[in-house]
Amino acid sequence: MILRNQSIAHLNTFGLNATANLYCEIESIAALQSVWKSNLLVQSSPLILGGGSNILFTQDYPGLILLNKLKGKNIIEEDENALLVSVSAGENWHETVLWAVKNGWGGIENLSLIPGSVGAAPIQNIGAYGAEIEQVLVFVEAFDFDTGQVVQLSHSDCQFGYRDSYFKNEGKGRYFITAVGMRLQKNPTVNVGYGDIQAVLERKNMSQPGIADVSAAIIEIRQSKLPDPALLGNCGSFFKNPIVPVATLAFIQQHHPEVKSFPAQAGFVKLPAAWLIEQCGWKGFREGDAGVHEKQALVLVNYGTAKGTEIIALAKKIQQSVLDTFQVSLEMEVNRV
Repeated sequence: MILRNQSIAHLNTFGLNATANLYCEIESIAALQSVWKSNLLVQSSPLILGGGSNILFTQDYPGLILLNKLKGKNIIEEDENALLVSVSAGENWHETVLWAVKNGWGGIENLSLIPGSVGAAPIQNIGAYGAEIEQVLVFVEAFDFDTGQVVQLSHSDCQFGYRDSYFKNEGKGRYFITAVGMRLQKNPTVNVGYGDIQAVLERKNMSQPGIADVSAAIIEIRQSKLPDPALLGNCGSFFKNPIVPVATLAFIQQHHPEVKSFPAQAGFVKLPAAWLIEQCGWKGFREGDAGVHEKQALVLVNYGTAKGTEIIALAKKIQQSVLDTFQVSLEMEVNRV
């Protein structure tokens, strides 16, 4: 059913008040095909929503919004070491992680508590605590708006990069992701070498942690630092961690020898955007109802009635401040509409 002038405030984790001119919930491939056969897609390029956790509305949406509500989890194949699962794109990502962990299947436990839907995960190539979805992803199934057919894209077709993929570039606007195929391990090796994971495990006297222990530790860390969108509007990390030349790191170290960095491609390093923002004095800043979270400088928040334009204006001030101070350009991770 196509609805008109539908409020989408509850469909974005920033809680921004916006209206869709046309709105449709997609619960089956047949429903998607029906929309495709109509002339709606000709009139307006559709905007696809999942969990609404990585989008910032700066205005009402004049076209068609499709909400991905496809559900289901299936085992496609398995052997004694691993299994290939297909998860429908409308499933909640964190609930999918918990499902895998409960069954003892490793590979995505470090991505616990990342908000959003399964279908959004490959678009963003979500990552955290030393892991990215592209490390387990085998294929993406998607409805091709150009042909009206469901197609399967391989790992290489997805052209993954840091918080990047084919779906954000050449393939943008062409596909409605319907399912994601991931290979999970039955005898996984845990990854605890990133961030505060090891410290949490040591505090709990866990010398030989399993994937459930790692997942629980990451959930604890994230909950201690990040605001719950149900209580305080936000989209998680607002900026990408910048990848800069080694010379830029050396420049920063002249005045800040304590700055942390992480390996990237040859001649480059990755810097923590939160640290850069905090050093510029933005942590806890508030301007009206738009602000920077008091515990995590990488998170911009809506304290109640902020407009998307106000949050973008604040983000641009932060970008300019970091550029002026450190000669580093911050890229917004959130999709702006």
